[in-house]
Amino acid sequence: MTKFVHPLFLMLCMAILVGFTSSANTAEIKVLSDGPLEPALTKIAEAFRGESNHTLTFVYGLSPVIHKKVLDGEVADIVLIQPNFIDELVKAGKLVAGQHPVIGRVGVGLFTRADATAPNVSTPEALKHALLSADALVFSNVAAGNHFATVLERLGISEEVKGKVTRGSPADVIVRVVQGKGNDIGVGTMTLIPLDKRLKLIGPLPRDLQSYLVYAAAIMSNAPSPDAGKDFVRFLTSPASQAALAAAGAN
Repeated sequence: MTKFVHPLFLMLCMAILVGFTSSANTAEIKVLSDGPLEPALTKIAEAFRGESNHTLTFVYGLSPVIHKKVLDGEVADIVLIQPNFIDELVKAGKLVAGQHPVIGRVGVGLFTRADATAPNVSTPEALKHALLSADALVFSNVAAGNHFATVLERLGISEEVKGKVTRGSPADVIVRVVQGKGNDIGVGTMTLIPLDKRLKLIGPLPRDLQSYLVYAAAIMSNAPSPDAGKDFVRFLTSPASQAALAAAGAN
């Protein structure tokens, strides 16, 4: 004799099955990323969540800081940092060897206080004049600042401006410029300068003096969700993601 199965019971079973399947296909992806990518990643993450149903958690920091976090044992799924740090972490067994696609690059820019007048820096000669006229030159002791130090040498003014140079962390650079009273020029990454309303973007370094911070993606060897992580890396290289990166200045 065939037993009657109540439709509500069938619906409940289906709901449980769908929920289980959805849960099984949903992952929590942790990403360690260098800070200049944050403006673009915020938008990209929203699109990825909509397509994949995966959730993303970002931890931002400088590439050297992330490098140390990983060496010290922090667990994540993906790192987005400068390629030289990826190479070191692969050798240390912390990242999966193989292809590590470049997902974006960020140029070096100059800024001043929001209420200050921005000088012309569109050519090497104009930049040289602006730097010589500045009351203070403030730049970091990491990649963008290190490159700017070489720019001063290439312009032949490193000794001439030595007395007005202050160096520190990227956060210290911003504080020093914001608190300044004179004609001060700071150096930072093009994606982050426009986000701080206390600052005014003067412009990028002239093309002949420009350098780009390159960022690549890698999967961690002990990634809790490696397959989902690979999906997100592929998504980062998609045309839509690349357009979002370009719009944020990370192209």
